[in-house]
Amino acid sequence: MTHYSPLYVSPRSRKGIVIFFIICLIVIFLPRIIQSFDKPLKITISKSKIADFEKRRKEYYQKTSYAKRKTRYKAPALRFDPNTYKKEDWLRLGLSEKQVNVVLKFTEKGIYSNEDLQKIFVIPAALFTLMKDSTFYPCKPIFNKIEKVPVPLTKIEIDLNMASENELLTIKGLGPYYAKAILKYKNELGGFVRKSQVMEIYKMNTESYEKIIPYLKINPSDVRTININEATVEELNAHPYLNWGQANSLVKMRMQKNGFKNINEIKQSHLIDEETYEKLLPYLSL
Repeated sequence: MTHYSPLYVSPRSRKGIVIFFIICLIVIFLPRIIQSFDKPLKITISKSKIADFEKRRKEYYQKTSYAKRKTRYKAPALRFDPNTYKKEDWLRLGLSEKQVNVVLKFTEKGIYSNEDLQKIFVIPAALFTLMKDSTFYPCKPIFNKIEKVPVPLTKIEIDLNMASENELLTIKGLGPYYAKAILKYKNELGGFVRKSQVMEIYKMNTESYEKIIPYLKINPSDVRTININEATVEELNAHPYLNWGQANSLVKMRMQKNGFKNINEIKQSHLIDEETYEKLLPYLSL
């Protein structure tokens, strides 16, 4: 009987093992051998293409940064003539591109005062406030025209404190909105004591004010006053020139003093400054 060692490998098996190792070595090293023969791929980009790409990148960044920025207006760094401002200058102040295009249409025709600038409806009030003190303008050109001599008309003045809505509507340039707003503000005040108070009305602009003011008159004696020794906090707060804190302060002071003896005593309240006092004075009584 023939005995075989447990470590005995037949010639056929040895051949199979050798072939298996050769295949493994080929699988492992073949990609590296192939890679060593490949030449590295070189990508060449011309300088002009790089410059063009950089230019486009900057333009895109500028456009997107303007579109995404928060609305925040900036005052001009120096005094300027709005007629000479370019698109970039207006954008720097905080306007959008659409707003700038509208502004440029106005400035192409020429503007000669802050009143003209304020008429450009796309300029927000906040921005106008920031730049109105930094503007200067060229002299308005004078054209020689044959002017028609106007026929003198009898100017009719309407008492602002006594007029009805229909009477106010007879004034040229004063429409239903302003007529209603004037009557509403007159009732809140207790009557007008000076014409300039019309400018305090919501949405009243300089152009409309200058058109209608020659046709108005005021009789201060028609004003309704508030008795500061009897008025409640609510009644005082209802007046346009007083807020709740000021009204409450006056009532508390009145209680401490056991009544006001003189109207100017209200200035002892730290909430009533000189400007507020002067505006209120015609509307107060004891």
